[in-house]
Amino acid sequence: MGSAVSTSDPVRAERTSLPQWVAVGVLTVATFLVVTSEMLPVGVLTPMADGLGISSGATGASLTITGLVSAITAPLVPRLLGNLDRRMVLAAAMVVLAAGNALTTVAGGFGMLVIGRIILGVGMGAVWGMASAVATRLVAPRNIALAVSFAVSGVASASVLGVPLGTFVGNAFGWRAAFGALTVLALINAAALIFALPALRRPTPTDEQTTTATRRSLARPAVVSGLIVVVLLVTAHFAAYTYVRPALEGMAEMSANAVALLLLLYGVFGLIGNFAAGAAAGRRPRLTVLLLAAGIAVALTLFALFGTIAVVAGPAIALWGAAYGGVSVGAQLWMTVSAPDRVEHVTGLYVGVFTASIAFGAFVGGLVVEGTGIVPLLWSTAALALAALLVGLIAPARRRPIDRQLL
Repeated sequence: MGSAVSTSDPVRAERTSLPQWVAVGVLTVATFLVVTSEMLPVGVLTPMADGLGISSGATGASLTITGLVSAITAPLVPRLLGNLDRRMVLAAAMVVLAAGNALTTVAGGFGMLVIGRIILGVGMGAVWGMASAVATRLVAPRNIALAVSFAVSGVASASVLGVPLGTFVGNAFGWRAAFGALTVLALINAAALIFALPALRRPTPTDEQTTTATRRSLARPAVVSGLIVVVLLVTAHFAAYTYVRPALEGMAEMSANAVALLLLLYGVFGLIGNFAAGAAAGRRPRLTVLLLAAGIAVALTLFALFGTIAVVAGPAIALWGAAYGGVSVGAQLWMTVSAPDRVEHVTGLYVGVFTASIAFGAFVGGLVVEGTGIVPLLWSTAALALAALLVGLIAPARRRPIDRQLL
C-alpha cells in the first residue's frame, strides 16, 4: 500500500510530486483532528458539564489531563518504535484518538470522561510527536520547511476552524454529536494515512552521521536552550491567552461578538505567522524564533499598557496571533537543525515539552489571575516572553542549512 512517494530516505527527487503533497495534506488533517479533539471542550464547556452532571471546572480539567498524557506520550513513542512502519503507527494512533473521542461521546460522568481523555492524550501525543519528523521525509529536501509548516498548520487551524466548527455542531445537534463526528473523521483519516503515506521505517543515517553523530545525547546546548525558549514562550502564551476573553471584556469593555471577531482575527494572523515563520525558519530558525519572542513580548506589553483602548487592543491581538502562530514551526525547525541525526527523538521531546508547557501555563495563569488580576498577568507573561528572547540571544547557534540535511 501507500502512495507513489519514495520509501528510500537516502535518495529523494529534487522536486516534490503531487502524491507527496497529498501525503503531507493527510498528515496535516491528522494534526488538525488531534488538536481539535483536545480543545473542543472549550467550545462546548457549559452543555458538556450539564450533560455529565459535573462542574465547569471539572470539565475544563479534562484539557489538562489530555495535555499531561500527551506530554508523557510524545517523547516516549519515538524511543519505542524501532523499525516499525511510521505510517501504520500514525494510523493506529488515529484509531486510539477515535476511541478516546468515542468514550467521551458516551460518557455518563466524570470517571468515563477521564478515561476517554487519557486515551485521547495517548493518540494525540503519538500523532503530534511524529508529524513533523514524518513530514520531513515525505518531500524533496528543498521543501522540508514548507512541509513542516503545513504539518504544524493543522495545530493552528484547529483553533481557527476546528473548535468553532465543533462548537457549531455541538450547538445544533448536541455536544455528544460533536465528539461523535470527530470519532468518525479520525477513523477516516487513519485509513487515508495508510493509503497516502509510503512505508516509512527507521530513518537511515548518512555515513557521516553513522560515524560521528548517531546516538549522541540530545542534551546538546542548542537543543537545551531551544527547549528553554519553548517553555518560556508557551507558558507565557497560554497563561495569558487562556484569559484573553475576560481581559477584552473587562479592560476594553467589548461585547461577546466583538471578542469573537478579535479571536478570529487572532487565528487568521496565527495562520499567516505559521507559514511566514516556516519560510524564514527554513534558513534561520533561531533568529526567526527570537523575532517571534520579541513580537509576543511587544504584543503583551501593548495589551497591558493600552488594553482599555479597543483600537489598540485589536492590533495587539493581531500581532500576538502572528507571532505565536509561528512559534510551533519555528521552534520545531530549531530542534531539527540542532539534532539532525535524531529528528524523531528530538521532535517527540519537543512536543512533550510543548504540551506540558500548555498545561503549566494555563494553571499558572489561573493562579495569577485569582491572586492579582488580569493586568499583572499580562505584565508577568510579557516578562516571560522577554526572558525567552534573552535566552535565545545567548544560546549557541547551529548554522547548518536545513534543506541540505538528509533527514
